[in-house]
Amino acid sequence: MLMPPFDTRVPAVLVRLDRNPFHHGTLGAARSLGRAGIPVHAVVEAGDSPVARSRYVRSVRPRPASAASTELAALLLRIADEITDAPSDPVLAVPLDDISALALARRHAELAGRILLPERTEEQLLRVADKAALAVTCAELGLPHPRTELPTSADEAAAMAWALGLPVIAKWSRPWLLPAGGGLRSTTVLRSLAEVRELYGRTPQAGSRLLLQERLPPGRDLDWFFHGYADSAGRCAAGATGRKERSWPDAAGLTAVGRWTPNPEVDRLARGLLDALGHRGVCDLDFRLDRATGAYHLLDFNPRPGAQFRLFADRRGLDVVRALHLDLTDRPVPAFSPAYGRRFVVENYTALSLLASPGRRYAPEPGGGRVPTERAWFAADDPAPALAMGRAWLAHLLRRALATLRRRLAAGRPRHPATLPGPSSPSARTSPTRLSRR
Repeated sequence: MLMPPFDTRVPAVLVRLDRNPFHHGTLGAARSLGRAGIPVHAVVEAGDSPVARSRYVRSVRPRPASAASTELAALLLRIADEITDAPSDPVLAVPLDDISALALARRHAELAGRILLPERTEEQLLRVADKAALAVTCAELGLPHPRTELPTSADEAAAMAWALGLPVIAKWSRPWLLPAGGGLRSTTVLRSLAEVRELYGRTPQAGSRLLLQERLPPGRDLDWFFHGYADSAGRCAAGATGRKERSWPDAAGLTAVGRWTPNPEVDRLARGLLDALGHRGVCDLDFRLDRATGAYHLLDFNPRPGAQFRLFADRRGLDVVRALHLDLTDRPVPAFSPAYGRRFVVENYTALSLLASPGRRYAPEPGGGRVPTERAWFAADDPAPALAMGRAWLAHLLRRALATLRRRLAAGRPRHPATLPGPSSPSARTSPTRLSRR
């Protein structure tokens, strides 16, 4: 089936409420729609974001001061008035992070008719976006998922971590609530009970519950993902599986290098889940193979485009963001025409991955030959964002290095002798808590 023509009269507004200027998925969405002739506008953290340098972004609005859905809805309606000719002209909104997807679903009723969005509710999205709720959803549907515990105290957290087996994966159930600059990450690998207790103690700061998850053994070719688009009728024509070749942090983080690779079992699990949930719109699912059982465990379900969604740009240029525009402007969405072997490379994260594990190479392409590759930041027809990202990335790394140096210097300073505990002080006599395995 040929690619249907796009309705270029309907502009798109990319919405990202988090403060991550290195979110390459936003740039990918701008290029994907812009190259199709669709006017693209963006709501991001600031006008100097690298995505703002793209030739395909016509205007940039700073994100609202707060993530309140009422403020976002009002901003989108103002933008719609500014970029369209008539008050009835529609505008497509493309949420690119979980908090944006949830905020727009919450205001779907008042935006309907002017702002085009998939038919879905906040409650439906929370069933998968909330990490604790996702564990319950998987249990209800019989979908493999790592063993998960939700502690209610630091002592219970330590006991649960010991029972799960260290190291353990710690996740905040609603990572979009994490405060900026607080040093908390959405996912952390904890290797000691002291780390478990310390992280649990920061629950009030995090804004959501801490959950502990069994760590499935990492390894090569074990991490997979599925990106898809379920249209207004619930049909997922545009859907595909890919494999992580490199990630950052290694074996536990974002895709640095991914390859479009068929995996019938992951495809079956993902489509079955979408059907069971009645999901509408774009989704990004992460899986890990448990070699001991041969089961693929669902690790995450993101109800919006994954940052690496451009990996799945098929032979005609169809991807999930273009599928969203086609469907919501009443165009048919054709099935993907697979481009197996295609690679997607995120330059800044790949560089860090290579430094961390320089000996690991890419798997050779079966049959040899040149591998089609798309880069997250550099594009010959749109080079400015890569240059802006490079400058911002170097400044970011320098700040991180200086902060680390200051911490090490502070830790190396000897304390005053009067503050050191003596052999009879309580802190010297206290023995560490010991837990036995259950």
